[in-house]
Amino acid sequence: EDTALKNLIILSAFLLLAFCSPGLAQEAVQLFNGKDLTGWTGADYEVKDGVLICKGKILRTEKQFSNYVLELDFLLPPRGNNGLGIHYPGEGRPSGAGMELQILDNSHPKYQNLKDSQSHGSLYKLQAAKRGCLKPVGQWNHQKVTIAGPSVLVELNGSVILKANLDELATKNPKHKGVKRRSGYICFCGHGAPVQFKNITLLKLPRQ
Repeated sequence: EDTALKNLIILSAFLLLAFCSPGLAQEAVQLFNGKDLTGWTGADYEVKDGVLICKGKILRTEKQFSNYVLELDFLLPPRGNNGLGIHYPGEGRPSGAGMELQILDNSHPKYQNLKDSQSHGSLYKLQAAKRGCLKPVGQWNHQKVTIAGPSVLVELNGSVILKANLDELATKNPKHKGVKRRSGYICFCGHGAPVQFKNITLLKLPRQ
C-alpha cells in the first residue's frame, strides 16, 4: 500500500511538471488523425467516419515512446477482445516482448473463467485491474494511461483501475522480457474482434 501511494505521488509530480512548468509544458498530440493510418504501421485497420476499426493483427506507431499520458476512446462489440501494447519492441507478441493492457468485454460468458490478470485494463498476466468500470457493450469508454519510468497508472471512465510498479513486477516475473522495458512502440494487439478506437492522443512527460 505504501509503495502504491509512493508511485501515485511520483506520477503526480511528473504531471505537475508537464502541465505547469513553462519550460517543459507540452500539448497532447493526435496519434490518430481520423482520416488514415498516418503515423502507424503494420496491420491494415479500417478507418471510417473518424474511427479506427480493428481488422485482426498488430497495428503499431511508427515512433517509440517512453514517458507519456495516452488517452483514447474505445467501443467493444459483444465478446470484443483487443489490447493496448506498451513498450513493444516491434517483434514478437506484445504481451511478452512488451506489455499488454487488456481491452476486453468482461461481461461475455466466453471469458468468465479467465484469470483476474486477464480482465480489462490489467497488465496481461502481470497485474489485475479493478473491475466494474466498463460501460455496457456498444457504448464508448474513455481510458487514460500514464507511464512515468516504472510507474503505470490506468484510469477508465474517470476511475483508477490499475496502479503498477514495473520494477516490482520484473522482480516477481524474471522470465518476462517485456516488463523490463522502459520504452518502445504503442500498438493495438488485434485478436480479430472489430473493436473501435477514436480520439487517440499522447502527451509526452519529462524524462526522469
